[in-house]
Amino acid sequence: MSETDTPRGDDDRDTGRGESMDLGHHISQQFNTELEDVRNKVLTMGGLVEQQLQDAVTALVEGDHRMAELVTTNDYKVNALEVTIDEECSHILARRQPAAGDLRLIVTIIKTITDLERIGDEAEKIGHLAVHLADLDGSRATFSAIQSQGEHVRNMVHSALDALARLDVDQAVATARDDAKVDKEYEGIMRQLITFMMEDARQITRSLDIMWAARSLERIGDHARNICEYVIYLVRGKDVRHTSIEQMEKEVRQGR
Repeated sequence: MSETDTPRGDDDRDTGRGESMDLGHHISQQFNTELEDVRNKVLTMGGLVEQQLQDAVTALVEGDHRMAELVTTNDYKVNALEVTIDEECSHILARRQPAAGDLRLIVTIIKTITDLERIGDEAEKIGHLAVHLADLDGSRATFSAIQSQGEHVRNMVHSALDALARLDVDQAVATARDDAKVDKEYEGIMRQLITFMMEDARQITRSLDIMWAARSLERIGDHARNICEYVIYLVRGKDVRHTSIEQMEKEVRQGR
């Protein structure tokens, strides 16, 4: 059998349980290597995105013009990884014709890198806003709330990627649940900024920039939740998109 032939003899065995998923043992050692390589590249991409997000929030809160510009210029690294991983996944699909757990893994990776790239785009937006805000005078009263929201969102992204690396559906559900807290923080920041603009029209430009930054952080929370949903799909074989947290938990429990 050549390496371009379908190498699996156990792909039809799909338990849907993370403990039983064997994503690293195939007849073809080269197939093992290919799967491990794309998994590692996804985690590398995730690490870059986490750093971009952390730097963007720091630049915004501290008014660090230099760091903000660095965030805006480093987004190409995330984009390049997305293209590389997507090409590798396409080659695996064409050459290996994976099924069951292996197919779910490739689908999960393709979806995950899309969300990671979009998180990188949102971080870049925050970087551009940080550059603009660094040149404006005004109250920094809202920045503590932005910093808290940013830390919360970054923790979500980190936890979602950790759940993916560990195939931990319980962690995925817990992380997805945190998205509701991020939404509440966003709403609180919006109310505070609207009050500032009503009290002092000179704060409108500055407040609108901060609003857009808070909106980007809220969107990043949504993308982190998406990754958690992909983890559940990978491990349980269940598509839990557009469902409630309670339904997600039910699907996880049923898989035990």
